Amino acid sequence: MNNKIIIELRNIHKSFGELHVLKGIDLSVREGEVLAIIGPSGCGKSTLLRCINLLERPEQGQVIFDGKNLLEKGIDINHIRARLGIVFQSYNLFPHKNVLDNITLGLQEVLGMSREEAVALAKEQLARVGLADKLNAWPSQLSGGQQQRVAIARALAMTPRAILLDEVTSALDPETIGEVLAVMKALAKEGMTMIVVTHEMGFAREVADRVVFMDQGMILEEGPPERVFENPTHQRTRDFISKIL
Repeated sequence: MNNKIIIELRNIHKSFGELHVLKGIDLSVREGEVLAIIGPSGCGKSTLLRCINLLERPEQGQVIFDGKNLLEKGIDINHIRARLGIVFQSYNLFPHKNVLDNITLGLQEVLGMSREEAVALAKEQLARVGLADKLNAWPSQLSGGQQQRVAIARALAMTPRAILLDEVTSALDPETIGEVLAVMKALAKEGMTMIVVTHEMGFAREVADRVVFMDQGMILEEGPPERVFENPTHQRTRDFISKIL
């Protein structure tokens, strides 16, 4: 991890109708850092991730990625999303395309690669997540864990500067959670910048450089995992951690 800040959120507010979901979020992430975001369901964690690559547009504040404010006019958001990958808990693979085509589609359509270049890169990324033998499989033939690994390979193929992972293990059965976490741990060791919304406290504790605890649309606590888990300063963090550990 170096000292360069790659993602910075300044005073982010987001509402859905009357519901004020994010209330003045300030957060920065350094290149090569693994940031874990924890907190109760409904506290705004997933909305925060979606605001980072503008799947949700904040009403107020700045989203700065690689030195650019993404909320300014004239930003090519598709190009930004290619550089800022996001993986959801629901995989979002195209069911009518095989694994190879699920990965090559974005490379050809968004990055303008030739079919040959895209196929070579897709094969490389599938090998990286342990699925080199599933090139021609259909999503329906894969387990949940395998589909999630394909989704991660698809995000990695775009050669992102950072990757956002939104509770990517929460829809999986216990047997396949481990294989997805293993891929995430390998990426962390390679120095990939990651923001991970997770309920997997073991992962947050072992792999994250920093943990953020959110509740009711605000960041209540952030710091190294050992301090947040073992010696939290905020009473709400203490209550949350005492119930889950």
